[in-house]
This record gives sequence, structure tokens and C-alpha cells, in this order.
Amino acid sequence: MEMTDVFTKLKTLQDILVEKYAIEFKIEDAPKTLGSQDELLSRLKKEYIDKNTAYEESKAKIARLRCDLEEAVAARERGEQGMDSITTHREYEALDKEIKAATEKENQVRKELQKEEKRYADLTEDMNQSKQLIDTQQAEIDEGKRVLNETIDSLKQQLEELKKQEDEIIPGLDPEIVFKFERIIRSKQNKGIVAVKGNVCDGCHMILPAQFANEVRNGTDIVFCPYCSRILFYQDQEDGENEFFNIEDAGSLADFEDDFDEEDIDDEDNDGDDNIKELDYEE
Repeated sequence: MEMTDVFTKLKTLQDILVEKYAIEFKIEDAPKTLGSQDELLSRLKKEYIDKNTAYEESKAKIARLRCDLEEAVAARERGEQGMDSITTHREYEALDKEIKAATEKENQVRKELQKEEKRYADLTEDMNQSKQLIDTQQAEIDEGKRVLNETIDSLKQQLEELKKQEDEIIPGLDPEIVFKFERIIRSKQNKGIVAVKGNVCDGCHMILPAQFANEVRNGTDIVFCPYCSRILFYQDQEDGENEFFNIEDAGSLADFEDDFDEEDIDDEDNDGDDNIKELDYEE
């Protein structure tokens, strides 16, 4: 297969993979949109359980207070009825004391009962509101899940279509190259194959050594950028674009390892002149 055809396939494959990975991310990230709603619903349910506990305790307390009130009323009424049968002053004082105690107990229990009944009514209203809020939240979550499932199903259908396109493109390409290409696209922000304009990688904007620039220009083999690992293809510069320097002056990777200790160089006068500079490429 001609290298031009390989590059064309890789460019097409890149578009497919970029869309594929974006959809996979959406599918993976989609359930998170309901996470906060689920957390809110769980908190509401826990609060409802706590309120229900207080509600049941209040209900039981009201039942006890009503029994106490009935006993206090009965005691007072017995005392009042006993007044008709007393014969001595001492009996009158004793019975009067019992009636006053029963009356005091009745009033005390009645006040406590009224207070608890009000609390019970407030708890009942609060629980009803909480129940409505839980039902509303649950309905929103159920609807959200329904829409989410429909969305995910649609995204999966798109993935299947992209997989078919991918399977049509991949035959004829080196599997190892495809494997590296897929990893590059995942890690290099959707770019796996980029142009070399002049002597500069259009992916990382680094000036390339001559040996790489020449290999890319020749277009006889797959060449990876030594800096960003992307696959490179040569692209002629358009009119108006400035070439940073002649490719013959670019040097090679071997130049990076040259030993400059043999020359007597003044650091202040030659700072940075002996290293290949990293330049921001402006198209």
C-alpha cells in the first residue's frame, strides 16, 4: 500500500476514533448526571425515617398521656362523689386533698397532652411534605433514568456504526501502528497524525532534527515525532508562511549529545546558541 494511501486511511481513522472516544466518554460520564439527584433522594429518605421515628414516639406518648388523663379524671370524680358520704371533718380534709391532687394531675397531664398533640400535628404535616418531596424527587430520577437509557442506547448505536467504519478502514494497516495510533489519539487530545510544515511538527510545534524532517518529506515510511510521538506527514507550506530555518541547518538528534567541553566557550556570550531551541510555531 502506498504511503499516501496509508496517511489517508490514518486521517480517516483519526476522525472515526475521535468521535468514537468522545461517545465512549459520554456513555461513561452520563450516569454521573443523576448522581447528585440520587444523593438528595437518599438524604430525604433518611430524614423521613428519622421523622417517622419521632412521629411514632409522639403517637405512643399521646396514647400514654390520654390514659393518664383518664385516670386523673376518674380519681377526681371519685373524690367528688365521695364528698356526699363523709361524716367527719378529718375525712373531708383527706378527701379534699385527694381531689386537689387529682385535679392538679389532670391539669398537668392535659397541658402536656395538648403540647404533644400539637407536636404530633406538626410532625404529621412535616412528614406529608417530606413524602411529597420524596415522591417528586423519585419521579424526576425515574424520568431522568428513562431519558438517560434512551440517550445511551442512541450513543451505543452510533458506536456500532463507527465500529463498522473502523473495521472497513483498518484492513491493510499495520496492527502495531494502529495500536500505537489509538493510544496516541487517546492521550494527545484527539490528534494522532499531524503535518510537518517546514521543519516544525504541527502537533507540538517543535523544530525537528533534519533526519526526521527528511524522512517525513520522503514519505517512504511511518515516522513518529521524537517529541510528541504523533505520526508525521509532510505538508508544503502555504504562501505567506515563514519557514523557521533551512532543513539542512536543523541538525539531528545526535547533535543533542555532542560534547562541547572541548571548546572554550564563554557562557555569557553564547548562552543558548549551542542547543536546539524550542520555538512557538505560528501558522
